[in-house]
Amino acid sequence: MQDSTSEDMNLPEIIEKSISNPEDICRIAFQFQQIMMIYESAIKQIETKLDILNKENKVNGRRNPIETVKTRIKTPQSIVGKLEKKHLPFNFESMTQNLNDIAGIRVICPYISDIYKVRDILFKQPDITLIEEKDYIKEPKESGYRSLHLVVEVPVYLSETTHNVKVEIQLRTIAMDFWASLEHELHYKTSTKVPESVRRELFRVAETIAMTDREMEEIAIELQQMD
Repeated sequence: MQDSTSEDMNLPEIIEKSISNPEDICRIAFQFQQIMMIYESAIKQIETKLDILNKENKVNGRRNPIETVKTRIKTPQSIVGKLEKKHLPFNFESMTQNLNDIAGIRVICPYISDIYKVRDILFKQPDITLIEEKDYIKEPKESGYRSLHLVVEVPVYLSETTHNVKVEIQLRTIAMDFWASLEHELHYKTSTKVPESVRRELFRVAETIAMTDREMEEIAIELQQMD
C-alpha cells in the first residue's frame, strides 16, 4: 500500500497531454474530485464495518481481533507514476479500470489467526465481493515480506448513481507491519542500492519475526485455555 512518485512526468505535464483546450482543466479537476470522493466513500464503508466488529466484540466481552486500522488514497502523482510504470493511458477510465489500490486500508491484528478471522467476517458481508487475494503469509515474498492482500469491490450509492469501487485491504500482524515499515524505509528513503548482505539480513529478521508471531499466538492460546 506504499505510494511511489514518478520523477519522469508530473501531473501538469499529464494534464497538458490529456487536453487540447485549457478551459477543460476545470472540468477535469472536478471529475477527479468526484472520483476521489467515491473512493473515499468506499473506504468509509469498509471502515464502518470494521468499527462495528470492534464494538460488537467490546459489548460481548470478547478479545478484539483488530489492533488498528489505517487508510489512504493515492496521490495524483502516485496514480500517474503507476499508470506510467504499467504503460497505460493517462485518463480516468484507465485509472479506475486498471488500478486496484487507489483506495487502501491496512488492518493491523494482534495474531495471525485474527487476520483470517477478519477476512472471513468481511466476506460474510453480502455487499463485499472478492476480486483478488494474495496470501503472502503462507507464501512470503523473496524479501521475507508477509501480509494478506485482498482486492474487494463495494458499491457506493450516490443520489442518482451506483458505483462498484475497488479497495485494496492489507491485513498484517503488529510484527509484520513493523518489519514492512522498516523495509520500506530502507528501499525508498535511501539513495543507495541495498546491498545483498542487507537483503539477507532483512530476510533473516523477517523469519525471526514470523517465528515470534507463531510463538506469541501459541502462548495466547495456552493462556486462554487456562481461563
